[in-house]
Amino acid sequence: MKRVFFTDFDGTITNKDTCVAMVEAFASEGWREINEMWERKEISTEECANRILRLIKAGPEEVRKLVESVEIDASFKDFLALCRERGWRVYVLSDGYDFNIELIFKKYGIDVPYYANRMVYDGGFQIKCPYSNPDCGNCGTCKKRLMEELRKPGEQVVYIGDGYSDTCPAAHADLVFAKGTLYRYCREKGIPVMPFDSFRDIIEAVERL
Repeated sequence: MKRVFFTDFDGTITNKDTCVAMVEAFASEGWREINEMWERKEISTEECANRILRLIKAGPEEVRKLVESVEIDASFKDFLALCRERGWRVYVLSDGYDFNIELIFKKYGIDVPYYANRMVYDGGFQIKCPYSNPDCGNCGTCKKRLMEELRKPGEQVVYIGDGYSDTCPAAHADLVFAKGTLYRYCREKGIPVMPFDSFRDIIEAVERL
């Protein structure tokens, strides 16, 4: 079967959310309240991130060292190897930051196409959202629209994720692997979902299908 995999980055490929790691380490008080507003969909990803990034008391080098300390799922590279062997395409769709993804991919020697918000530094951090959907405006990176644009006819669309920004694309995938917030959402909404703890679980599941 032809398959295309779309996977979230933070907390899915990485063992810890790199964006959360940044704010926990370097942001002054108030970021949790801003994030809770985003979770309630009261503000967009772009507004949420830029308001929180203004609270960051660190420069690019300090952030780089922190992000590079984050580890990835031990089976992710095995998953990529299986996909290459089977001819399955893989894309990373992230509502996080390209700066963080580039650092992690370089650290682990990973070469996978990705779509994410762009984080820049000009005396302070801010993000730009080149893949947003103005018709919705909630997420910085519209994963649903990217899935629709990147899939090819006849491919089974598989989505892998764990968080709030994964709920919309999961509802439009043929097969979903989820954990955390996304798994609970799929169960509540009646979306067929397979739980996973690591990419080893996904490897074993797709080999059985």
